[in-house]
Amino acid sequence: RRVSALGPGGLTRERAGFEVRDVHPTHYGRVCPIETPEGPNIGLINSLAAYARTNQYGFLESPYRVVKEGEVTDEIVFLSAIEEADHVIAQASAKLEGRKLVDELVAVRHLNEFTVKAPEDVTLMDVSPKQVVSVAASLIPFLEHD
Repeated sequence: RRVSALGPGGLTRERAGFEVRDVHPTHYGRVCPIETPEGPNIGLINSLAAYARTNQYGFLESPYRVVKEGEVTDEIVFLSAIEEADHVIAQASAKLEGRKLVDELVAVRHLNEFTVKAPEDVTLMDVSPKQVVSVAASLIPFLEHD
């Protein structure tokens, strides 16, 4: 459940700058922003997020629930960062009444930015609030206050 930027065809510890080591919006739901070693490997060796997987081409994918006309379905799709870019994605903690999104404006991610949109504009929803972090980081109590 680890991914590395080191090795054949990759980077070296000495040549890797801050841009490579830093957290990027496309890591959301794919690479854990918390669990990385300290020292020279920081940001170069990362853990996969709890629900992330690799597809047949080696791209990291994250799961989402499909939303149709403001109603959340049971259909799950796995998308890479490239495929996710065009979607309006609601947080897993969005208020639901039955299967309907109830708030007038829903907190969403769209084009790698956090914003708010009407429920009718939402196309996907995170499957879990823990899909952002790795399995190990999800075990930290009160993580949101750390």
